[in-house]
Amino acid sequence: MLSGSITGVWKGFNSTKTEAADNDTITLRICNWEEYIDEGGWNADETIDLESTDIRGDNSMVDDFVQWYYKTYGKKVNVEYSCLGTNEELYNMLTLGDEYDLICPSEYMFMKLMTEGWLEPFSDEFYDTGIKENYYAKGVSPFIKQTFDNNTINGEPWSKYAAGYMWGVTGIIYNPEYVTKEEASTWKIINNDKFRRKITVKDNVRDTMFAAIGAIKSDKLRSQDFTKQADYTDKLAEVMNDTSKDTVDEVLEYLQQVKDNVYSFETDSGKIDAITGKISAGYQWSGDAVYIMQQAEANDVELNFAIPEECTNMYFDGWAMLKSGINGNSEKKKAAEAFVNFVSMPENAVRNMYYIGYTSVISGGQSPVIYDYLKWNYGLESLMEEDDTISEADAIDYSLGYFFSGVSNDSRYILRTSKAQTEGMLSAQYPTEEVMHRSAIMQYFDNDETARINQMWINVRCFNIHNVPVWVWIAVAAAIVAVIVLRIADVIRHRKYKGIGYSYREYYYKKQRIESCILEEKLRLYFLFSVLILLLRNILKDIAWCDRVVIILRKMHYIPVIPIHYLTVFLYRL
Repeated sequence: MLSGSITGVWKGFNSTKTEAADNDTITLRICNWEEYIDEGGWNADETIDLESTDIRGDNSMVDDFVQWYYKTYGKKVNVEYSCLGTNEELYNMLTLGDEYDLICPSEYMFMKLMTEGWLEPFSDEFYDTGIKENYYAKGVSPFIKQTFDNNTINGEPWSKYAAGYMWGVTGIIYNPEYVTKEEASTWKIINNDKFRRKITVKDNVRDTMFAAIGAIKSDKLRSQDFTKQADYTDKLAEVMNDTSKDTVDEVLEYLQQVKDNVYSFETDSGKIDAITGKISAGYQWSGDAVYIMQQAEANDVELNFAIPEECTNMYFDGWAMLKSGINGNSEKKKAAEAFVNFVSMPENAVRNMYYIGYTSVISGGQSPVIYDYLKWNYGLESLMEEDDTISEADAIDYSLGYFFSGVSNDSRYILRTSKAQTEGMLSAQYPTEEVMHRSAIMQYFDNDETARINQMWINVRCFNIHNVPVWVWIAVAAAIVAVIVLRIADVIRHRKYKGIGYSYREYYYKKQRIESCILEEKLRLYFLFSVLILLLRNILKDIAWCDRVVIILRKMHYIPVIPIHYLTVFLYRL
């Protein structure tokens, strides 16, 4: 997904140009997340040797599609590949007139585009499982298919306008040396002062709002009265998508507290912060969590992944065609649908999962490739070959029938793995059916709801003048008055000493009071800086600002070691 997790960049894919275009060449304009498709160039030792086949990524997925399309349909296609940074950036580019044929937004964005009539529906032929090349229809997970069929916008299912690409859930990545599984298995951890300045949350309004609602409503969401309802799934979605003024105000108040507790609001830096030990826990998308745990393992650091007991946010990225791009061109629409089918080919789904770390919506249908890849990564035999500390004593059964066949406890899809994997990468990449039972999808919000939520987020992340305490304004006013008074005194003394034949500064030179003069100037500057630091503390709720400013001033020799310094820091930390 990476919703809000990648720095926005729009660029062409360097190697997608085909042979010289002619009148028979189809130009297909695709916009996808940066580094969200296999770009090829694998090392010689990167072959994925599965029971059913060997898989490599020598060329980019886009280049391979160009060759496959010509071989399959006898038509040349020229792919113009661009990258998006955020869903909002994509939307803005579309409204400004940028033209694409096939895009890959997150679920709430393709819901928005469906609502506003931007999207071209997939053809009936695309879902015909009798067509050999329809790898999506034949291979999409029954669980994912049901989700796309059952979720609707204006009475129309997602599946009419969107095909899944990658999916996942949200949770907490944590270091078990400092955080217990129980502590990590609740959204309340983001405001747990035991981990003050040792936890991160997402710099993304939708994700962080979801976590805040989960924490605020924790007791209700975990109660048997709530979970045992016949319409539990609908009620859960209703609670987690509550955008009423009262709820948004409650979220604002809670996130103000969270802001004072967390190490940072982050988009991508939380990965390295978790690996290096700057934080003990962090809110993560499951795909990023897999990457983090892999890198941590390579650095001999143990990290686990916990999905909060209250609920989890299930997210998707999916392919959608734009009306403005397709523009009634049947050949272009055929090429766009073919691209979706090509990346849904089980072997290609594995390539993309291997390259980007996220989980494909493809389970493989009759093909064993996807499940073989799962066993290659997490099967007990594979784990024992890589780690001689793992034995049969560590074995545990992990059921994934709901995803691969749509049948719970399907014996064909009960993976024998290690207990550690059920709390690590496996649990992040393929959550259990029980976890998915307590999952909810954040819906698309209308303009009024979006405005209310965005204003809340601005108040959390930025300066809100109405939230500044009265005493801060009094302190600022006092500082300003003090500076004015001191300046006036300087002018008066300057004129006094100038009248007797020498300047104010010369007077001090002559009286051997250079150090006193410098100290006086330092004290004035420091007094002003102290007030400003206190103001920043209330505006930004970030104690790191104090530390940074103090360090800078020390290096500039503006902070004398005097009681006022310690007094200011003491007041700041209150």
